[in-house]
Amino acid sequence: MNWNLARRAEKMNPSVIREILKVTEKSGIISFAGGLPSPLTFPIDAMRVASERVLRDDGKAALQYAASEGYAPLREWVALDLLKQGMNVSPDQVLITTGSQQGLDLVAKILIDAGSRILVETPTYLGALQAFTPMEPVAVSVNSDDHGVDPADLRAKVGTGADKARFVYLLPNFQNPTGRTMTEERRAAVAQVAIESGLPIIEDNPYGDLWFDAPPAPSLSSRHPEGSVYLGSFSKILAPGLRLGYLVAPTALYPKLLQAKQAADLHTPSFNQRVVAEVLKDGFIDRHVPTIRALYKQQCEAMLAALDREMAGLGLSWNRPVGGMFLWVQLPQGMKAIPLLDKAVEKGVAFVPGSAFYAGAANESTLRLSFVTATVDQINTGMAALAAAIRESMPKA
Repeated sequence: MNWNLARRAEKMNPSVIREILKVTEKSGIISFAGGLPSPLTFPIDAMRVASERVLRDDGKAALQYAASEGYAPLREWVALDLLKQGMNVSPDQVLITTGSQQGLDLVAKILIDAGSRILVETPTYLGALQAFTPMEPVAVSVNSDDHGVDPADLRAKVGTGADKARFVYLLPNFQNPTGRTMTEERRAAVAQVAIESGLPIIEDNPYGDLWFDAPPAPSLSSRHPEGSVYLGSFSKILAPGLRLGYLVAPTALYPKLLQAKQAADLHTPSFNQRVVAEVLKDGFIDRHVPTIRALYKQQCEAMLAALDREMAGLGLSWNRPVGGMFLWVQLPQGMKAIPLLDKAVEKGVAFVPGSAFYAGAANESTLRLSFVTATVDQINTGMAALAAAIRESMPKA
């Protein structure tokens, strides 16, 4: 039987990260590859208590079909929580999604036609590219630096008429893959470009609560509320296995996103939503998230210290994140990350080559390191192994 695949299916590709994670399952591999939160942060006891309470008090409703928009108390919690992002939104603008990845998929379905131009950072989140690609857009990379997307280049690439970009996709806080954070001044400039050009912003903020010493500046969506879709997640502050996220959309756009959600899966699991709402209702998150921040800060500092120590004199450079889960490394000129990965795995350490995160021409000499699932001892051992792999990969004099 020869299946005649849709054109969009032919454009789908496996996740490079997921393929690398298969390698890291081998015994003895220290992995800095996965974008996985630390399981040490999962509030298992709180979830157990909340699950029992939900089943005891409202089990029939929790196990039944439910509204596509999401569980009302959870939507209300999200709307209230977003005040700290400078956003004043109604619960009626909140749509609970099956992970924030579904939010990207819904946005792609309702905003992208074949051949539509969309704008993304350089580099950008691989999962977003995977969600957008089946809709057959033309993804255009906007020049970016340590402070985020360049407003001047963004303005130059918006386009006009039929060629105007449908949206710009941005991760302003502790970006995946680079770990960089957009400054307040840069946010103001980017928002101004979007407002003046009528360019919608898709703001993805799964890591925004994971700051180390000070919270990031208010969201881009707070500056451009009628022209933004905001995506959030419970995966990084509670547990990814819940597959629970949300989007916030202007009232003009919300109905179409809701229809796309109904077509995809009817609604996000009722039980999961009610359990999370039960966990959140007594201020638990304000006690829980600081413990995650403290752990991740310790691990980030350990990785930065190990990089300073092990990579001295090797010609690498890297950034120093102030939150999140990742940092970004530039290898010596001429050294490519993909061949280096094979040698690193031989020595018992894994990372993600940076080329996977580019919509346009890729910088093949970059790599992403995640610091949150390794112990300090593993970080020290892994960085020493990575340094050894880099030394062996350098051209002989």
